[in-house]
Amino acid sequence: MSATTEAPATPEKDRDARGMLKEIVESQTLVVILAIVASLILGSVLIVIASAEVREAAVYFFSRPGDTFAAIGDAVVGAYQAMFQGAVFNSNGNSFAAQIKPFTQTLTVATPLIFAGLGLGIGFRAGLFNIGAQGQIVIGATLGGFIGWTWELPAGLHLLVAVIGCVVGGALWGFIPGILKARTGAHEVITTIMLNYIALNLVAFLLTKDAFQRPGSDNPQSPLIHETAEYPLILGEQFPLHLGFLIALAAAAGVWWLMERSTLGFQFRAVGANPSAARTAGMSVAKAYILVMTLAGALAGLAGSAQILGTEKSLTTDVAASFGFDAITVALLGRSRPVGTVMAAILFGGLRASGPALQVQAGLPVDIVLVIQSLIVLFIAAPPLVRFLFRLPTPTNVKEVAA
Repeated sequence: MSATTEAPATPEKDRDARGMLKEIVESQTLVVILAIVASLILGSVLIVIASAEVREAAVYFFSRPGDTFAAIGDAVVGAYQAMFQGAVFNSNGNSFAAQIKPFTQTLTVATPLIFAGLGLGIGFRAGLFNIGAQGQIVIGATLGGFIGWTWELPAGLHLLVAVIGCVVGGALWGFIPGILKARTGAHEVITTIMLNYIALNLVAFLLTKDAFQRPGSDNPQSPLIHETAEYPLILGEQFPLHLGFLIALAAAAGVWWLMERSTLGFQFRAVGANPSAARTAGMSVAKAYILVMTLAGALAGLAGSAQILGTEKSLTTDVAASFGFDAITVALLGRSRPVGTVMAAILFGGLRASGPALQVQAGLPVDIVLVIQSLIVLFIAAPPLVRFLFRLPTPTNVKEVAA
């Protein structure tokens, strides 16, 4: 078959890269857990270094070492306690609603991570390292948001159309690298990186135009979307959790069925395992690449809907925050499986939500949370390092993949 219909044959180094990706994605659950543990341990070291009380007690360490060790214990326990109260349960709240509000905030932050992580996970299992979720979120939020503040539709219908707009925008931005991969062999890492920058600068340009500029404001921000296009709050006005979270759980169930029970999902997995064998078996590798990237973009577009229709309510250049990049770690941490992705997204949502409490209650910089996230990325991306640190044997299947 000609190069215009199928991707070029995978060279040896691409097979090696796919083997490395498979080792990362298929890491044992124990390794994933230990990666988180290692990140928290190193995070404790940073907490100790950043603590003013520890530094003060360390000045007279040799005369009163007990004070230094007590300060270290207080700093670490206090920091993680503050993070727990900021992300899960605030025992100092004056009502039950105030006590559980942190967890609803965690679930709210986790919602776009679930959507984007599911899309990236599909790509990983199909052998595609899609890192374009950031741009796909931005374009999805742009199209859905435009529908949200421009169109006048009845409640319910308006929300549905705006969500569809987000999906279409994200799917389009995923289709582009998919078709380039399928028709020309262009590497998805390069094309998705460039499309991320194009999306960000496109939104910055649009926000200078009257149709995207909020009346009476000189800041680059759009008008607020109409209330008819907003995701409804599912627990009432006192909690930020919106309908997008339930849709994210439904999407996770749908992705599980697609990848584990459908013929199309089997084709995706076959292409990811061995494109040459899949092609020999009569599967269209090019079609699989296009469908995978389009579907991943659609799910990232839903992540954009969670932002523009659920939390932000208006379009800015920061509408996607860093969710598209964090979703890479979420998918890897969740081993590209829907249940694992949901749990990893909630973990990262908790880390994000705990930042203000860490800063206010423990007096520590919020950057420590970002460092812990980065350490998780490091350890998840290097399973052999985790096995070395905890003296774990290398699984036989990993040896075979690496061979």
